[in-house]
Amino acid sequence: MLIPIETLAIFIPTALALNMTPGNDMLFCLGQGIKSGPRAGNAASLGIATGAMIHTLLAGLGLAALVAAHPVALEVLRWAGIAYLVWLAIGAFRARDQDLTPAQTKRSSTFRAWRDGIVVNLLNPKIIVFVLAFIPQFVDASRGSVLVQFLIFGLILNIGGTMINCLVGGFSGKLGVILSRSKRVARGFQIFTGCVFLGLAAKLAFDRRG
Repeated sequence: MLIPIETLAIFIPTALALNMTPGNDMLFCLGQGIKSGPRAGNAASLGIATGAMIHTLLAGLGLAALVAAHPVALEVLRWAGIAYLVWLAIGAFRARDQDLTPAQTKRSSTFRAWRDGIVVNLLNPKIIVFVLAFIPQFVDASRGSVLVQFLIFGLILNIGGTMINCLVGGFSGKLGVILSRSKRVARGFQIFTGCVFLGLAAKLAFDRRG
């Protein structure tokens, strides 16, 4: 089997936990929904999803080529990813209140919200770094195509993120009140995510495949 069930059992809930954490993409969808209505919020989430799959495809192609040329590269990347996950955890714990509020956006049409979502995602360097730090931790080159595994994991991560962002964009009025005015809720998400990052980093550090 290309991807073991036990690997998916770890990846899927971890990915959903990360998707539920307020970040730039979620806050962008929230801001679009507040400013331009639910349709714009949903369109923004689909734009984010489009950009994310472009990131995933490019990263997967690069990783597959790298592993083919230098098999040890995946192990090196694994430890770089562990270090990055720890850094993300520290950032989540130290996030300031202004980092947890929706971005200010001008009223947008549905198409413009979708287009801007793509641009926001593609121009965020943290996305490509995160994709390269997170997904390779679950890729096992001995089981088959690195690219196919990468794209499957990326698709799962993207589907979960799109569903969450659509809910945020569609119900932006109520969610806007919760995330914008209740810093306690937003802070709780950040702390929870920081713990998820640290736990994943620890597991990966002691996970000796093969």
